Amino acid sequence: MSTAMPEPVVVEVRLGITLVYSPLPRQVRVWSIALEAGATLGEALECCGLFEEFPDLEKNCLQLGVWGRKVRMGHVLQDRDRIEIYRPLQVDPKTARRERFTRQGMKSAGLFTTKRPGAKAGY
Repeated sequence: MSTAMPEPVVVEVRLGITLVYSPLPRQVRVWSIALEAGATLGEALECCGLFEEFPDLEKNCLQLGVWGRKVRMGHVLQDRDRIEIYRPLQVDPKTARRERFTRQGMKSAGLFTTKRPGAKAGY
């Protein structure tokens, strides 16, 4: 009978990561990549070839998130994470709403645009 311990089995864990970037409105680019366990967000960006496809992006100035939560470049990824690269807003939402209200007028904008016959004001 042998007293030797069996050799441990080494299992290589790979993370399935999805990276999403929208360079223009209504246009989305998606990458599916596999990385080693313990990989960071920065390593995922390097692996997918984002900077070769979009050379105007600056690595240090990106707004990044994982599943809608802002994270930094050194964030350690988990399996099935979705990395999102955010574009800067073109128009301030408050300004856009104010301009839309000015164009449409008070009667055709807001919650109380349609009124039931015989209803009280504001209901």
